[in-house]
Amino acid sequence: MGLPGHRRTSSHKRRRAAHFALRKLSLSSCAKCKKPILPHTACEHCGTYAGRQVIKVALRAVKNQPAAKK
Repeated sequence: MGLPGHRRTSSHKRRRAAHFALRKLSLSSCAKCKKPILPHTACEHCGTYAGRQVIKVALRAVKNQPAAKK
């Protein structure tokens, strides 16, 4: 079984861990409904992207409802 050859100093660990930080999300606002969205994605609230309707939001809401039990 392999063993470490040298002690890993605290500064060496911290330098390696400097790359583990998470980046802050950059949000933009939808041009139609003004809600925050990720850039270069369609708005999940109104279904528009670059000024065009690309997702039928009313149809999607019906699909996501659970089926009625008989």
